Amino acid sequence: MSGAPTIAEALARGPNGFTGLRLGLALAVVVSHAFSVTTGAVSDEPLARATGYTLGEHAVNGFFAVSGFLVTMSCDRRGLRDYVVARTLRILPGLVAATLVVSLFLGAAMSRLPAGEYWRDPGLWTFIRGTLTTFKSNAALPGVFEANPYRAPLGTVWTLKYEVLCYCGVVAASLCGLFRRRWPVALLCLGLAVALGWEIALHGDALPKGTETALRLPLIFAAGAGLYLWRDRLRVSAPAMLCLGIALFVLARTPAYPPLLFLASAYAAVWLAVGPLAAKPFDPRADLSYGIYLYGWPVQQTLHALWPAPTGLALLVPALAATLPVAALSWYAVERPALALKARTLGRRSLGTIEPAGP
Repeated sequence: MSGAPTIAEALARGPNGFTGLRLGLALAVVVSHAFSVTTGAVSDEPLARATGYTLGEHAVNGFFAVSGFLVTMSCDRRGLRDYVVARTLRILPGLVAATLVVSLFLGAAMSRLPAGEYWRDPGLWTFIRGTLTTFKSNAALPGVFEANPYRAPLGTVWTLKYEVLCYCGVVAASLCGLFRRRWPVALLCLGLAVALGWEIALHGDALPKGTETALRLPLIFAAGAGLYLWRDRLRVSAPAMLCLGIALFVLARTPAYPPLLFLASAYAAVWLAVGPLAAKPFDPRADLSYGIYLYGWPVQQTLHALWPAPTGLALLVPALAATLPVAALSWYAVERPALALKARTLGRRSLGTIEPAGP
């Protein structure tokens, strides 16, 4: 492994695959949800039985790893003021637009209530307020998707709550000067991994999903941040990936498996972006990943309500075909103008650093 480049050296080479990787992860979330949207059973999603986690959960893990890496790099290189402005303008405009489009227009079109009655219903405004203030994703709109297995029209925004909390953690780390002391993030990752393994050992399959998620997502984000902070020591190594894969196989069905899986997922995401995907970089000019993530679920819910699909495979192709144009509209009408505003706000023509959108 000594002959492999460090992560810092791989980054310095120029092109990387972070944008293409995020696009692939967003599409994986849509693929995964196509199955549970039709049946109402998360266990029907790909990889759920084989790995203990759905394809969508693996994709979200990848998002958090990439976000931890890039967001920490952003804060380290730019400082807190730039970081806060950049994060706010990257996440908030797309979320506000998606919430209003889905609640005011899609909801009115799909509700069994007349439009006037729908817009006057207090439940509509409770939904908007809850989504934008607490990232509530399991709330329903009045008379919308009542025959679907799930009624929630924005089922993926819950992850943004954890993303924002992790952003605040980066601010705290910067204020405490931890970017100059790399060991604390390593100790944080170890502590979260041990806590998760301990909870799994105590509760097994009875571990509440909320507890598992509250440990899993910060662990993966912290691992991504740690990979950036240790970038001049850690290497982009295929043998390291192979060793992690073997360890996961050996430790399967033990309490150590989930924490190791999440740490391996973080390394795999960064390894892919600065390694194999950087060799032949796929770097689309339009970053559709956030739009796909936000709109994939309501598009699938709408298609299933209009033409109930017997299987996830039957829903998958039309869902992807409908989601991509909507995501492109989100990028060109909302997200890219917000990025331009961000550049003007910070007083520069080009920001020059990759800006991830939240998962």
